[in-house]
Parts: sequence; C-alpha cells; structure tokens
Amino acid sequence: MSEHTPGEGPVTADVPAGARVALLGGGVMGEALLAAMLRGGWSADAVEVVETSAERAGRIAQEHGVRTGASAAQAAARADVVLVALKPGVVAGVLDEVAPVLRGGALVVSVAAGLPIALYEERLPAGTPVVRVMPNTPAVVGKGASAIAPGSSATEGHLALVERILDPTGLVVRVAEKDLDAVTAISGSGPAYVFYVIDALAEAGVLLGLPRDLATRLAVATVEGAGVLAAQTGDHPVVLRERVSSPGGTTVAGVAALDAHGVRAGLVAAARAAAERSKELGSR
Repeated sequence: MSEHTPGEGPVTADVPAGARVALLGGGVMGEALLAAMLRGGWSADAVEVVETSAERAGRIAQEHGVRTGASAAQAAARADVVLVALKPGVVAGVLDEVAPVLRGGALVVSVAAGLPIALYEERLPAGTPVVRVMPNTPAVVGKGASAIAPGSSATEGHLALVERILDPTGLVVRVAEKDLDAVTAISGSGPAYVFYVIDALAEAGVLLGLPRDLATRLAVATVEGAGVLAAQTGDHPVVLRERVSSPGGTTVAGVAALDAHGVRAGLVAAARAAAERSKELGSR
C-alpha cells in the first residue's frame, strides 16, 4: 500500500495535461469530487456533469460554472477522463451506453460502491484503463479518506492523475482491489461508527445533566480534536490514550467500563460485518 502526499502527482503523458472530464452523477459524492477538482485547479470549462435531475443539474451549473445537460454518451465521447459516480444499480446500463463512443485511451474512474473493476473491463473496450475509488463522506469537507485500486490496464500515470483529482478531498492511499472490502469497512463505513460514538457521548452528557446542545458540541469537538492530535503526532493510539489516563483516575475507570461492555469487540464486529456485506454486493 502507498500513500499520496497532497500536492504530488502531476498529470503525465498517459492523459493529456488539458484533460476533459465527464462526471457521470451529480449526487453528494459526485458534487464533492467536482468541487475538489475545481479547488485543485481544474478549469470549469474542462468539466461536464451528467445529472438526470434537471433541478440539481441546474443548481450545479449555476454554483460551479460547469456544463450540464448532455447525455452520458455525449459527455463521455468528449472526455479524456470519465468519472462514474452513479448508484450501483444503473452503472452497467450506462457503461453499455458509453462504451461505443469512448475515446481510445480514455481513463474511467469508478466511485460506485461495491462494483468490481471486472464489471467495467467486461463492458468497456479492451485495454480501457480503469481505476476504482473507495471514498468516504468527509471528502465533502476536505477531510476524507479515499483508497484507489488500479485495473489491469491502468498505469502509474493514471493513478497519479486520480490522486491529483482526489488530492483536495483529503488522504489518498493506493491498495490492491482485494483490500477494498476492508477499506470500505474501516474508512468507507467508519464515519457512521464515529457519528454513533458522538451521539452516545452526547447522550451520556444529557444523562449526566448537561444541556443537549452543549453535550453535542463537546462530543463533536472532542472527537475532532482527538483525530487531529492522532494525525499530527503520529503516535500509536494506545500511547495517546495512556497520556490521558492517570493511575486510578477518571479515564481509567471509563476505559475499563468500555472494555467491560465490549465496545472494542463491537467495533471489530461492525467492521467485519461491513466487509462481508461489501463482498456480497461486489459478487452480484
């Protein structure tokens, strides 16, 4: 596995420097990727968004200055990079639509959850480079964690280009496709686990007598601060936990209660369940 340092990964000879991008899908993740590309220096004139909701397409065009309104085939025919940010159930049909018009050498990037690279390679012209991405929702605020995996025809240059696109969304790591189920379980589904913890901490604050708004603000700030501290120090989580834990103190008592109630085991079980579900979705 390798990790991308923000700011690295210029466009290489694999894709033209002035690459045109067709973004198929203007939902939450699609719009997050669009905003990331524009923050990263992509020209709005070089990006075309395909969105079936006329109302949403109009808003995206107005807010981001990109072209909308074309069909998937029309946009793909003009693109050097095709970003697929659609619901999994419609992807196969859209690939069949764009395959006949896809430019030779065009890069296809998938952010559709659970769909294997093989599905793309089977429906697209032979040799089409495909890169699969597993992002997460904090990408919307530039604090995401995304993993990318190459298809059989994707090169170092293609991966570098995808890293450039994703750079403004947060952390980007490279993995083998076989590891994407585990990535889904940790970073893909992980924000939901963290929101679960925030809600539980806030509820505990209310039970202990704090106003709900204050308890929620404290819980959110605590989780945010702990994450930043872990990221900036690079210290092992156990080391960071021990720095908060005085012998016989309040934190030790609280952690002992977490262990007694199986919180660690519950999180591991949640990740395993998510990984298994990811495998099931990918095998359909």
